[in-house]
Amino acid sequence: MTLKLIFFRIVFLLSLSLIIFSCGSKKDVVYFQDASNFETLVDNNTFEPKFKIDDVVSIHVSTLNPEASLPFNLYRGSSEGGIRPEQVDYIVDNNGEIDFPVIGKIKIEGLSPEGVRVLLRNNLSDYLTDPIINIRLRNFTITVLGEVRRPGTYQVNGEQITILEALGLAGDMTIKGLRNNILVMRDFDGTKVHHRIDLTTKDAMKSPAYYLTQNDVVYVEPNKSAVTASNLDNRASIAISIVSILITSAVVLLTRN
Repeated sequence: MTLKLIFFRIVFLLSLSLIIFSCGSKKDVVYFQDASNFETLVDNNTFEPKFKIDDVVSIHVSTLNPEASLPFNLYRGSSEGGIRPEQVDYIVDNNGEIDFPVIGKIKIEGLSPEGVRVLLRNNLSDYLTDPIINIRLRNFTITVLGEVRRPGTYQVNGEQITILEALGLAGDMTIKGLRNNILVMRDFDGTKVHHRIDLTTKDAMKSPAYYLTQNDVVYVEPNKSAVTASNLDNRASIAISIVSILITSAVVLLTRN
């Protein structure tokens, strides 16, 4: 009877341990917990993407007179044989400038696409009438690391992306991801700026890190249970081995009696 009692106690303790370590709180995993049903949230975030040093920018100028706008577009190769030449992109240099045809050096660092459009229209007013200027950032990438299903670097199509959309690209956070303390690392004028954002509250939408900028890095920390599990990995494997030996021994003894 004593061996049977020991055996059942060991099994009970193992089962209880598994239940405790597998339990998680709703507060740890649910997004926007304070958002009410049918609540309307006004987006007062005035975020505008701004160009940075080393950005690769595509600028295309067109008018009703294609020949007039041609000198303001750079192309690689020739149009012989009906093949359309490839347009050349601009790289923002260390001074925050690009070298634009005819006009020369213009500073675009810190300007939004609309700001650059206005600047170019003013500079082109002596040459072109009502130019249409299309501007696109070509190297808009974000990196998502940590407790997500598909960590990696992702290309962004468009002028903006939210942290929720970035996490969606990475397959969302795992159950082990810490949702109330996500780190966003940003390069701003050569300085690394760190933001923390809590996605368990609707106030996350007011954070300066809610909208990401090019080359931002999003890091999702492991939560407490993940850290604890990691620390216990080695010890747990040893303990399980010992318990397995004890259970095997107990079974053998019980079958003999």
